Amino acid sequence: MKKIGKYDLVRVLGSGATSTVYLGHDPFAQREVAIKIAFPEILKHPERGKLYTHLFMNEASLVGKLAHPHIVQIFDAVVAEDLCYIVMEYVQGGTLEECCSEKKLLPVERVVEIIFKCTRALDFAHRIGVTHRDIKPANILFVGNDPTSGDIKISDFGAAIVDHPDRTLVSGIGSPAYMSPEQVREMPLDHRTDIYSLGVVMYQLLTGQLPFQASNNYNIVYQIINTEPTPPSRLRKRVPAALDAIIARAMDKDTATRYSSWEEFAQDLAQAFRQETIRAVKRGLSESEKFDTLRRLPFFADFSDVELWEVLRFSAWSTVAPEHTIMRDGDSGDFFCFLVDGELKVTKNGRMLNLLTVGDCFGEMAVISKSMQTRGADIAALTEAKIVTVKGDALRHASEICRMHFYQAFLEVMANRLTLANARLAAL
Repeated sequence: MKKIGKYDLVRVLGSGATSTVYLGHDPFAQREVAIKIAFPEILKHPERGKLYTHLFMNEASLVGKLAHPHIVQIFDAVVAEDLCYIVMEYVQGGTLEECCSEKKLLPVERVVEIIFKCTRALDFAHRIGVTHRDIKPANILFVGNDPTSGDIKISDFGAAIVDHPDRTLVSGIGSPAYMSPEQVREMPLDHRTDIYSLGVVMYQLLTGQLPFQASNNYNIVYQIINTEPTPPSRLRKRVPAALDAIIARAMDKDTATRYSSWEEFAQDLAQAFRQETIRAVKRGLSESEKFDTLRRLPFFADFSDVELWEVLRFSAWSTVAPEHTIMRDGDSGDFFCFLVDGELKVTKNGRMLNLLTVGDCFGEMAVISKSMQTRGADIAALTEAKIVTVKGDALRHASEICRMHFYQAFLEVMANRLTLANARLAAL
């Protein structure tokens, strides 16, 4: 078996104009990895060699920095005069290029979910000073064999602007069809160029067409600067007007009227998703809806996006009917819950003790206390309610930072309950 550095090369995954990507094995971490190795002759090219080396150095500078559930992690890198390779997280699946033809379009709600996840990932990158600069379907991977469900991950940060535009701005890098007006004009760039490009990706995933098409790059550039694209709803009837408006703002030629932040973009996507699909009772909540729901709860105010996605992965969501009993007095239980919709009642021996409303956490004492392993009251639904359940074992196996935020939030919950109890006693 061939090796490069400490890594075993298993087989070729793909090859491009400048590099070959191998499936590799890291014997120390005991995991599969993807290894992108530059062609030696490319690095020695008299005109483009320095540029290609620069792109590898750019990506190498991000080793360990892009720790987000929806970004391909970069584990290791070597950049030398005659050898350049990047060691990345191996994602088994494909790219969204597969979903860009009119015969293979994804459901509208799935497109919104994918773009929502991309906004969260690119906002994370922006907050650490990284602008991707080459957002396109080929650089967005889906995890697994089915692009209609599951996670996505953004890849290929070789063309990124890192920390300061002057450090890595190289003209002519990127895919013209996805470039913003300021990028094709070779103007200074910030995160809003990625917002524009993601708008183009959203347009293509919804319609199967690029917003601007021409036989050569010159005409595409002219259209990007001077013309407005056809609204997606005219090309696909199922696209609601709200998504037309979101894409139009994301792709606005004027950066002053384009979305100014990823948060604005994400909020509009979440709102449009709720308006168009939340009435479909039989359909389970999408991950983007779940993320947005948790983000609005005070309990999770101090959780980062990374930790919130972690919570989504180990929590269970369910809907309960009125009068359904969720917890019984005296029962043992190694789980706790959050109420995200509806109302619950807390009773003891038939006597009402409390009402729980949206955002309330309950049942956590049986998980975090060594002495209180049983439930102290009955909790039942007054109305149809949506419940998020977290098992104690899942919490114990969560990341250290995620557990810390849970316990900090539990302390806040107990402090609020104590304050409320004292107020009630004072009123007697």
